[in-house]
Amino acid sequence: MKVKNQPARPENTSARDQLASRRRARSRLIHRIFVIGVIAKGVDGAVELIVGLLFAVLSPAAIKGLIFLMIQGELREDPTDIVANLIRHNTAMVIHSRASASAFLLLHGVVKLALAAGLAAGKLWSYPAAIVVFAGFTIYQVCELANGYSLFLALITVLDVAVVALIVTEYRHVRRAHTYGS
Repeated sequence: MKVKNQPARPENTSARDQLASRRRARSRLIHRIFVIGVIAKGVDGAVELIVGLLFAVLSPAAIKGLIFLMIQGELREDPTDIVANLIRHNTAMVIHSRASASAFLLLHGVVKLALAAGLAAGKLWSYPAAIVVFAGFTIYQVCELANGYSLFLALITVLDVAVVALIVTEYRHVRRAHTYGS
C-alpha cells in the first residue's frame, strides 16, 4: 500500500509568536525603566552640581539662611518633621565641611551628568563606564551603611543597584544589536 506524501503540519507558531511578543514587550518595559533611571541619574547629577556650586560661592551665613528658608515652611506646618529637623541639626556640619562637600558634589554631579548624557545618546563607552562608576558609588554607600544606618541612604542604594542592573541589561541588548547590525 502506497502512502501519499502528506503535507507537513504547520508548527505551532501561535505559541512561539506569543512568547516572542511577550519578550518584546518585556524588553520595551525594561528599556523604558532604563530611560527613567538615566533621567533620574541626570537630574541627580544636575542637582548635585548646582548644590556644589552654591556651596562654593555662598558664605556660611548665606548657606544657613538658604537651608532655613527651604525648611521653615515644613517646620511651621509640622515642628516634628523628621527630615526638616535632620536638615536643621546637620546644617552646622554642612557649613563646616562646605569646601570638601562642594568639591565632592561638583565632581559627583559632573560625572553623573556625563555618564547620563552618554547613556541617553547610546554611546557604547558610557555603558561600561557607568556600570563601573555607579557600582563604585554603590559600594561606597554600602560601606557608609555599615558604619551607620540611614533609611535615606539605604533607599538610594537599592535604587542605585537597580539602575546598575538596568544598565547591564541595556548594555547587553545594545551590544547584541550592535554586533548583529554591523
